[in-house]
Amino acid sequence: MKVLAAASIKGGVGKTASAVNLAAEATRDGVRVLLWDLDPQGSATYLLRAEHHLARGGARGLVGSGGELAPHIRATSVPGLHVLPSDLSLRYLDRHLDDVGRPRRRLGALLPPLEGAYDLVVLDCPPGASLGIESALRATDVLLVPVVPTTLAMLTLTQLEEVVTARRRRPRFLAHVSMFDRRKKLQRDTAAMLAERRDVLATMIPNTTVVERMGPERAPVRTFAPRSAATAAYEHLWRELTPLLWR
Repeated sequence: MKVLAAASIKGGVGKTASAVNLAAEATRDGVRVLLWDLDPQGSATYLLRAEHHLARGGARGLVGSGGELAPHIRATSVPGLHVLPSDLSLRYLDRHLDDVGRPRRRLGALLPPLEGAYDLVVLDCPPGASLGIESALRATDVLLVPVVPTTLAMLTLTQLEEVVTARRRRPRFLAHVSMFDRRKKLQRDTAAMLAERRDVLATMIPNTTVVERMGPERAPVRTFAPRSAATAAYEHLWRELTPLLWR
């Protein structure tokens, strides 16, 4: 079972859209996928039409002593894709992790019982840098960072890279251009700079209303716009990731 984490220190960069659409693309290859929504906002949970509620004591019951993931998992509107939903109790995740021994290993310690049920776990991480993020990164095989090609987003990419580099056990660090507006010269120039980095994937996700429609449609883009440029981009992004996850 492989673990792919979508994360960014900066919010509003298309992180959840990447997590949800990549998870959906994986199911088309017959991959059994669990999306774990670690963001208290619960955007991925909402988009996948799952109940925004954790059972058995919320985040404390999830990660505390004796916690387990299976009772919280829900089916979604996408065949082959399950979700471990978010709720607002996850805003206290760091506090609950701090109450258990070896908190940076806790999230990863909860995953082995699921190995017979899933081939891929996608972590939709909250924005920022926190104990929860560090625990998620320790459990991760590949970290995928969506980057809007602007100056400030480039800064946060560097900051997250520093967080990963400081760890003894490091996931593979990858980035991709997100919300790309080809009409803007600054974005074109910044995307060109990013393309020179070996850890940046070639696929760029366009800034398009199709991705914005995921909210009212409550579905991955392929479900309601299968022939769109956004759907093709997420499919290409998944094709780039596949050999890097199962190498």
